[in-house]
Amino acid sequence: MFFQRKNAKEQKVEQVLLENYNRYYRLAYSYVHKEADAEDIVQNAAYKAILNSDKLKQEAYASTWVYRIVLNEIYRVLAQKPTVSIDDAYVEQGKEDSYENLDLWRALELLDKEDKAVIELRYFEDMKFSDIAEVLQENVNTIKSRLYRALKKLKLELAETDIFAE
Repeated sequence: MFFQRKNAKEQKVEQVLLENYNRYYRLAYSYVHKEADAEDIVQNAAYKAILNSDKLKQEAYASTWVYRIVLNEIYRVLAQKPTVSIDDAYVEQGKEDSYENLDLWRALELLDKEDKAVIELRYFEDMKFSDIAEVLQENVNTIKSRLYRALKKLKLELAETDIFAE
Protein backbone atom coordinates (compact mmCIF):
# COMPACT_ATOMS: atom_id res chain seq x y z
CA MET A 1 0.00 0.00 0.00
CA PHE A 2 1.31 3.45 -0.92
CA PHE A 3 1.41 6.20 1.70
CA GLN A 4 2.15 9.72 0.63
CA ARG A 5 4.71 11.51 2.76
CA LYS A 6 3.60 14.80 4.22
CA ASN A 7 5.41 17.85 2.97
CA ALA A 8 6.75 20.51 5.33
CA LYS A 9 3.78 22.84 4.79
CA GLU A 10 1.26 20.14 5.61
CA GLN A 11 3.20 19.18 8.74
CA LYS A 12 3.33 22.82 9.82
CA VAL A 13 -0.42 23.27 9.26
CA GLU A 14 -1.18 20.12 11.27
CA GLN A 15 1.09 21.33 14.07
CA VAL A 16 -0.63 24.73 14.14
CA LEU A 17 -4.05 23.07 14.17
CA LEU A 18 -3.12 20.82 17.08
CA GLU A 19 -1.54 23.62 19.10
CA ASN A 20 -4.42 26.05 18.58
CA TYR A 21 -7.49 23.84 18.35
CA ASN A 22 -9.02 25.26 21.55
CA ARG A 23 -8.50 28.83 20.34
CA TYR A 24 -10.22 28.08 17.03
CA TYR A 25 -13.07 26.40 18.87
CA ARG A 26 -13.47 29.37 21.25
CA LEU A 27 -13.51 31.79 18.32
CA ALA A 28 -16.10 29.73 16.43
CA TYR A 29 -18.24 29.31 19.55
CA SER A 30 -18.22 33.06 20.18
CA TYR A 31 -20.02 33.51 16.86
CA VAL A 32 -22.41 30.54 16.72
CA HIS A 33 -23.04 29.83 20.44
CA LYS A 34 -23.58 26.12 19.85
CA GLU A 35 -20.97 23.53 20.72
CA ALA A 36 -21.82 21.22 17.81
CA ASP A 37 -21.70 24.05 15.26
CA ALA A 38 -18.40 25.31 16.66
CA GLU A 39 -16.92 21.82 16.48
CA ASP A 40 -18.14 21.43 12.89
CA ILE A 41 -16.61 24.77 11.94
CA VAL A 42 -13.22 23.85 13.37
CA GLN A 43 -13.30 20.38 11.83
CA ASN A 44 -14.22 21.74 8.39
CA ALA A 45 -11.60 24.47 8.65
CA ALA A 46 -8.97 21.91 9.68
CA TYR A 47 -9.88 19.70 6.74
CA LYS A 48 -9.68 22.64 4.32
CA ALA A 49 -6.38 23.82 5.80
CA ILE A 50 -4.74 20.41 5.49
CA LEU A 51 -6.22 19.80 2.05
CA ASN A 52 -4.96 23.16 0.78
CA SER A 53 -1.68 23.30 2.72
CA ASP A 54 0.23 23.43 -0.56
CA LYS A 55 -1.32 26.90 -1.13
CA LEU A 56 0.36 28.26 2.01
CA LYS A 57 3.00 30.64 0.69
CA GLN A 58 5.27 30.74 3.74
CA GLU A 59 5.30 28.35 6.69
CA ALA A 60 5.96 31.27 9.03
CA TYR A 61 2.41 32.51 8.34
CA ALA A 62 0.70 29.17 8.92
CA SER A 63 -1.01 30.35 12.10
CA THR A 64 -2.58 33.47 10.59
CA TRP A 65 -3.44 31.51 7.44
CA VAL A 66 -5.39 28.94 9.48
CA TYR A 67 -7.15 31.69 11.47
CA ARG A 68 -8.31 33.15 8.14
CA ILE A 69 -9.68 29.75 7.09
CA VAL A 70 -11.49 29.40 10.43
CA LEU A 71 -13.03 32.87 10.11
CA ASN A 72 -14.11 32.17 6.53
CA GLU A 73 -15.75 28.95 7.70
CA ILE A 74 -17.49 30.86 10.52
CA TYR A 75 -18.81 33.43 8.05
CA ARG A 76 -19.97 30.65 5.70
CA VAL A 77 -21.93 28.97 8.49
CA LEU A 78 -23.40 32.26 9.69
CA ALA A 79 -24.67 32.96 6.19
CA GLN A 80 -26.42 29.57 6.06
CA LYS A 81 -27.82 29.12 9.58
CA PRO A 82 -29.72 31.25 11.99
CA THR A 83 -27.60 31.90 15.06
CA VAL A 84 -28.50 31.16 18.64
CA SER A 85 -28.68 34.22 20.87
CA ILE A 86 -26.10 34.49 23.62
CA ASP A 87 -28.93 34.37 26.19
CA ASP A 88 -30.24 31.10 24.75
CA ALA A 89 -26.71 29.69 24.71
CA TYR A 90 -26.31 30.45 28.42
CA VAL A 91 -29.61 28.75 29.22
CA GLU A 92 -28.74 25.76 27.00
CA GLN A 93 -25.48 25.30 28.90
CA GLY A 94 -27.14 25.67 32.28
CA LYS A 95 -25.31 28.92 33.00
CA GLU A 96 -28.39 31.09 33.40
CA ASP A 97 -27.43 31.67 37.02
CA SER A 98 -23.94 33.00 36.17
CA TYR A 99 -24.19 35.99 33.86
CA GLU A 100 -20.85 37.54 34.86
CA ASN A 101 -19.74 38.48 31.33
CA LEU A 102 -23.05 38.31 29.56
CA ASP A 103 -23.32 42.07 29.02
CA LEU A 104 -19.95 42.08 27.28
CA TRP A 105 -20.96 39.15 25.05
CA ARG A 106 -24.28 40.83 24.23
CA ALA A 107 -22.43 44.02 23.28
CA LEU A 108 -20.00 42.05 21.11
CA GLU A 109 -22.97 40.50 19.30
CA LEU A 110 -24.05 43.98 18.21
CA LEU A 111 -20.81 44.60 16.31
CA ASP A 112 -20.50 43.68 12.67
CA LYS A 113 -18.52 40.50 12.04
CA GLU A 114 -15.30 42.27 11.00
CA ASP A 115 -15.22 44.56 14.05
CA LYS A 116 -16.04 41.63 16.32
CA ALA A 117 -13.21 39.64 14.74
CA VAL A 118 -10.72 42.45 15.42
CA ILE A 119 -11.78 42.69 19.08
CA GLU A 120 -11.65 38.93 19.59
CA LEU A 121 -8.34 38.41 17.83
CA ARG A 122 -6.72 41.33 19.67
CA TYR A 123 -8.03 40.80 23.18
CA PHE A 124 -9.09 37.17 23.42
CA GLU A 125 -6.41 35.68 21.17
CA ASP A 126 -3.74 38.27 22.07
CA MET A 127 -2.72 38.78 18.44
CA LYS A 128 -0.56 41.64 17.18
CA PHE A 129 -2.04 44.21 14.81
CA SER A 130 0.14 42.91 11.99
CA ASP A 131 -1.13 39.35 12.50
CA ILE A 132 -4.74 40.49 12.63
CA ALA A 133 -4.18 42.43 9.40
CA GLU A 134 -2.78 39.27 7.83
CA VAL A 135 -5.74 37.15 8.99
CA LEU A 136 -8.34 39.66 7.81
CA GLN A 137 -6.31 40.63 4.74
CA GLU A 138 -6.47 44.31 5.54
CA ASN A 139 -4.04 47.14 6.15
CA VAL A 140 -2.67 47.49 9.71
CA ASN A 141 -4.03 51.04 9.94
CA THR A 142 -7.47 49.78 8.92
CA ILE A 143 -7.28 47.20 11.70
CA LYS A 144 -6.35 49.88 14.24
CA SER A 145 -9.23 52.09 13.08
CA ARG A 146 -11.65 49.17 13.28
CA LEU A 147 -10.43 48.34 16.77
CA TYR A 148 -10.82 51.86 18.13
CA ARG A 149 -14.22 52.29 16.47
CA ALA A 150 -15.39 48.92 17.85
CA LEU A 151 -14.11 49.75 21.34
CA LYS A 152 -16.00 53.03 21.23
CA LYS A 153 -19.20 51.17 20.23
CA LEU A 154 -18.65 48.63 23.01
CA LYS A 155 -18.08 51.34 25.59
CA LEU A 156 -21.28 53.12 24.58
CA GLU A 157 -23.27 49.90 24.66
CA LEU A 158 -21.80 48.81 28.00
CA ALA A 159 -22.37 52.27 29.49
CA GLU A 160 -26.07 51.62 29.01
CA THR A 161 -25.73 48.49 31.15
CA ASP A 162 -23.84 50.44 33.85
CA ILE A 163 -20.61 48.46 33.45
CA PHE A 164 -18.69 51.65 32.66
CA ALA A 165 -20.94 54.02 34.55
CA GLU A 166 -19.01 56.50 36.61
